[in-house]
Amino acid sequence: MAQSEYTVGLGERRFGRVNWLGLQTLAMREIKRFLVVWTQTLMAPLVTAGLFLMIFNLAIGPNRGDVMGVPFLQFLAPGILTMTVIQNAFANTSSSIVISKVQGNIVDTLMPPLSGFEVLVGYLSGAVARGLFVALGISLGLFLVLGVVPAHPLVALVFVILGALFLGGLGIVAGVFAEKFDQMAAITNFIVTPLAFLSGTFYSVDALPPVLRALSHINPVFYLIDGVRFGVIGASDSAPLLGFVVCSLSALGVCMLGWVMLRSGYRLKP
Repeated sequence: MAQSEYTVGLGERRFGRVNWLGLQTLAMREIKRFLVVWTQTLMAPLVTAGLFLMIFNLAIGPNRGDVMGVPFLQFLAPGILTMTVIQNAFANTSSSIVISKVQGNIVDTLMPPLSGFEVLVGYLSGAVARGLFVALGISLGLFLVLGVVPAHPLVALVFVILGALFLGGLGIVAGVFAEKFDQMAAITNFIVTPLAFLSGTFYSVDALPPVLRALSHINPVFYLIDGVRFGVIGASDSAPLLGFVVCSLSALGVCMLGWVMLRSGYRLKP
């Protein structure tokens, strides 16, 4: 009897080159993870960003001179937006993996017929979606409160996505590497937070001494913030094209490292 065209042999792949259904399922799981607790994952970052702006406004006052030709709060807003986006993108991927490892249900992600690349894209989908939600909320608040309208919205969008990809990929690497929450907290406190705060978030790097200015220019997050700042206020400390290249290569590099770790099962498989 001839074998039916719908019969699949044991061990044969039952779908094409990409498991679209599995990829979509993982991506939706990662997105629903933060939507279910939206008060913590979406509302809290908006409140924090608003508090940063309010505190700086109260501390420095309205007499602060313009920076890059715009009022200080308008200069500050893109940095706070980018910092909030990347912190949330990092938290989305890293917490998902670490929680699954600690609770012992990481097998639910490893057992389905998903390749390392498909798992990578699934996790990154959640990070990018959360970053875009946060960016949209903060942008709306900036428009309503400060009247800020992006000078180059597509440029700002590109750098926001690159930031979410870069820190989302870094979150995957950190989540795979960390075995417990203490290690994850250490990575956040000693790597992610300094990268965000020491990258021109609250100041122009042109005001720094030459040594610190040179160190800032080797920080990929500096180019992320600078790119978003150019997209919002139309001015930046470095060339946007250079920032795009640096951010793209940084995101690609960290995502490739995450793909290798997921593909090999490093610290995921017994």
